Amino acid sequence: MPLLRATDLRVAYGDTQVLDGVDLEIGRGEFVALIGPNGAGKTTLLRAIVGLVSLMGGVVKLAGHDLAATPRAAKAVAGFAIDPASLPALLTGRESLALVAGARGLAAIPPPTLALGETLSLTPVLDRRIDSYSLGMRQKLGILLGLLGDPPLLLLDEPFNGLDPRSALAFKAHLAAMVARGDTSVLLATHSLDVAERYASSIVLLLEGQVRRIWRSDEITALREHPERSLEQAMAEACGN
Repeated sequence: MPLLRATDLRVAYGDTQVLDGVDLEIGRGEFVALIGPNGAGKTTLLRAIVGLVSLMGGVVKLAGHDLAATPRAAKAVAGFAIDPASLPALLTGRESLALVAGARGLAAIPPPTLALGETLSLTPVLDRRIDSYSLGMRQKLGILLGLLGDPPLLLLDEPFNGLDPRSALAFKAHLAAMVARGDTSVLLATHSLDVAERYASSIVLLLEGQVRRIWRSDEITALREHPERSLEQAMAEACGN
């Protein structure tokens, strides 16, 4: 059974069709990069998978749980890193973590979450109010909130924006280790093609609300082994077809 099976997803904002029949399947232990130009529908797809936007059509199943029929069970499968702009400004970072931990049925903030916060150099500001945070601090907190409770599927939307190089490198290594252990599958929406090419086991190109191309592991390996044949070039060719 796949961890995620999204079938014929359709979303529109007014008269604008944003997702137009998207099919996507992710198994356990996969690292899937979602790429595409601005406005392709990447953020909307992530939000649709966790029920944050209404579908005009289609079905989302998470570990076999239908998002429409059994939303509580389905949403428990996925962790969605919170948009930095949506964080509760008047709470401290630690209070936000405790609030989400409680919502996930946890008695306290899990030690692995606090350990990742230490790795990302967020610990010194956890007891400060979020309205005093920089963009990078907010991004780190949003990541911790998404990972809290070790959900089997982690959804990330441009998580490296605003991160300092040291924290970005540490978080990439953390994601790669989780996937390698088989603990977590990752769906990462990113414009960083080098991240997609280096870390992903499959790469999905979303264009005009549709899946235009999927590169599997053997094709990604070939891209890595032949620098003259970059993902950037392959994406440009796929977008032009």
